[in-house]
Amino acid sequence: MGLQPGALPDFPWDSLAPYRALAIEHPDGVVDLSVGTPVDPTPALIQDALRDAANAPGYPTTHGTLALREAVVAWFERTRSVTGLSADAVLPTVGSKELVAFLPALLGLGDGDTVVHPAAAYPTYAVGATLAGASALATDDVAAWAGRDDVRLVWVNSPSNPTGAVLSRDELRQVVEAARRIGAVVASDECYAALSWTDAPVPSILDPEVCGGSHEGLLAVYSLSKQSSLAGYRAAFAAGDPALIAGLVETRKHAGMIVPAPVQAAMTVALGDDEHVTAQRETYRARRETLLTAVKNAGFSVSASEAGLYLWATRDEDCWKTIEWLASRGIVAAPGSFYGTAGDQHVRIALTATDERVQEASRRLSKDR
Repeated sequence: MGLQPGALPDFPWDSLAPYRALAIEHPDGVVDLSVGTPVDPTPALIQDALRDAANAPGYPTTHGTLALREAVVAWFERTRSVTGLSADAVLPTVGSKELVAFLPALLGLGDGDTVVHPAAAYPTYAVGATLAGASALATDDVAAWAGRDDVRLVWVNSPSNPTGAVLSRDELRQVVEAARRIGAVVASDECYAALSWTDAPVPSILDPEVCGGSHEGLLAVYSLSKQSSLAGYRAAFAAGDPALIAGLVETRKHAGMIVPAPVQAAMTVALGDDEHVTAQRETYRARRETLLTAVKNAGFSVSASEAGLYLWATRDEDCWKTIEWLASRGIVAAPGSFYGTAGDQHVRIALTATDERVQEASRRLSKDR
């Protein structure tokens, strides 16, 4: 029996249409800071790798090439302090959103099972639970689910989308230990990990100081969309527990969920080059500094936001009132209510606009000093 009509929520961004229409009326054009869509060119070395692999008449493997999986292992060790990961325990995915949406179903969850996700969270965590026929629990409190045998999957998201908060190794370890006591899988969405705005690196769920040297029951989910401007390639991967990865590979073989061979080749090159990631991070850092100053000077308070591509900002009012205030100035942001009731008084302001549009947003906000 399929999903009943109305089982899934309305696509949240559709409700922004009237505010976007208001913003478009601005005489100097709209500044769209609502969606985290990269706008900078895909690095040339990655484009070259895609072209070089364009002659791909045969089917690619679901598990991915050994070269790609080894590149993921090397990247985790070089940049995320992860050791003990094997190439067999890596799986390329068609972007990270499809895995987030279908992981509960791929793990066999259903009626009576619970998926835990952060209180302020990317909506697809809850959608994935619904698609599998399971229930979703929005909480940041481990005590709210520790010891519950109905909890089968626990999502963590660090750095957070939307808040930009980063979980410490101790906080991640607490989640891992509580989940292992009840036999739940922990899936860690780490897609913004390369974009830290402090000196402290972002810990991975696979870090030996977090997981005790064992990846049992753990999956790290990652995307190259942000750090390499590859959103259009749908280039992502999961890594962790070899047994979990093996099960996902087998299921995905039946479903034909395969990353195209040229994209796998491009991912392999992207993961081997840190220089372009550093350059992209500095581009976002400059945009962040411009917007952060302007937003604060316009009377907003900014919470968390120590990593990732967003400012989590508030004027201590209903988020839709803030959205209207911004739209009247030709600026579109995302209302915090998209991410749960925890965000009802916040808006999410993305750093993903060109330098010119970021400067224009800053100019408009500066008029309210």
